Amino acid sequence: MPLRFYNTLTQEVELFRPLEDNLVRMYTCGPTVYNYVHIGNFRTFTFQDILRRWLKYRGYQLNHVMNVTDVDDKIIAGAAREGKSIADYTAVYTKAFFEDAATLRLQQPEHVAPATKHIAQMVDAIEKLSAHGSTYTNDGSTYFRITTFPEYGKLSHNDFSGMKTGARVDVDEYDKADARDFVLWKARKGDEPYWDTPFGAGRPGWHIECSAMAMAYLGETLDIHAGGIDLVFPHHENEIAQSESITGKSFARYWLHSEHLHIESQKMSKSLGNFYTLRDLLGQGYAPEAIRYLLASVPYRKKLNFTFEGLKAASKTIERLRDFELRLTSTKLPRGRNDAIAERSAQAIRAFEDALDDDLNTAEALAAIFEYVREINSALDAGEFREENRWDAAKVLEVFDSVFDVLKPSETTGAQADSLSDAEIEKLVTERNQAKKARDFARADAVRNQLLEQGIVLEDTKEGVRWKRK
Repeated sequence: MPLRFYNTLTQEVELFRPLEDNLVRMYTCGPTVYNYVHIGNFRTFTFQDILRRWLKYRGYQLNHVMNVTDVDDKIIAGAAREGKSIADYTAVYTKAFFEDAATLRLQQPEHVAPATKHIAQMVDAIEKLSAHGSTYTNDGSTYFRITTFPEYGKLSHNDFSGMKTGARVDVDEYDKADARDFVLWKARKGDEPYWDTPFGAGRPGWHIECSAMAMAYLGETLDIHAGGIDLVFPHHENEIAQSESITGKSFARYWLHSEHLHIESQKMSKSLGNFYTLRDLLGQGYAPEAIRYLLASVPYRKKLNFTFEGLKAASKTIERLRDFELRLTSTKLPRGRNDAIAERSAQAIRAFEDALDDDLNTAEALAAIFEYVREINSALDAGEFREENRWDAAKVLEVFDSVFDVLKPSETTGAQADSLSDAEIEKLVTERNQAKKARDFARADAVRNQLLEQGIVLEDTKEGVRWKRK
């Protein structure tokens, strides 16, 4: 089944074909580094990671650029409040973001583009817009005149024909129904950080950053532009207006947007006390892979209702998958191969692939894996599974985990970081087995408790003792 995506621009599910062979030029909106990134943001970044991994799985080469907004209204206000330069202020949160992204196993893009490192490209873009008659100045700031772009509104599908001509907006974020000329270059105010340019001292507006950096790395037309649904208007709408006014060409061919995350069916907000960063959840004892699983489990175009019951269920689901993997590797099996099981394994992979080819339908992809695991556990119970079928089942788990990446437990920190090595665990398991044979049950129980304190769980089966890390 061919790969298909829902395109916000056309409001249709479309067959995906990149412009150039199997190379995908992709731009994704990254963090604004004025604070720690919350889990609503990480829902979008996890979707972008699933997208990235699936494109690679399907054989595409990626040239993926993610911006880091390290200068905007919030950043300037925060830096001033703490008496820091914007570089020192944003360095803390930039570092934290990439640490959190690594914790959630998000792959790094080929290029990370901080806005402040690309001022020259932004100045060049604004000069080109000015040469095309798309700008004007007022009080030292330069604005984009949206009446010069007749297709304005084609991404958000809003009708702005009745907009007030000449109304301007200086702030980076504004009301989603308020179409106004937006600022490209902000004149310096007071002690704000600034750059000297041909059109005065100041700093870039938010929207010009992405247009300039995307085209600098990826050319005039991108294959995919992705981000959260909240960015459709005004940010992405303004990107299109700027970029296409410069080039006269389509800016991005496929626009993919992920829906909002709600907490216990409520919008996440600090005032409601339901505002969580990744670090908040880790501090409550939840594993990164459980958080990643929950964020990825709902298809990206559906709202995700994030609940703690759901997070606990995600943890249990991952444990069941790990138990299945352990059973596959440790169970003694009769020789040979059951061809029906081999075909069932291939069928599971096809169903998983078909689901993700269908606009990244992660729920259907997971359903295909769960049904497979249930059937293979039944085959193991019935003695129908054979030695050579291990590799068939291992391939299914390999394909699954190449995208979801939750099977391997995260490395522990603190006291648990000094946990036992595999060899030490095996030695203690052997000691416990010997103690049980000698009917020294007190010693056997002591070894089990010692392992449990180190996060090692033992499971006695008819094939012998299996162990796993919690």
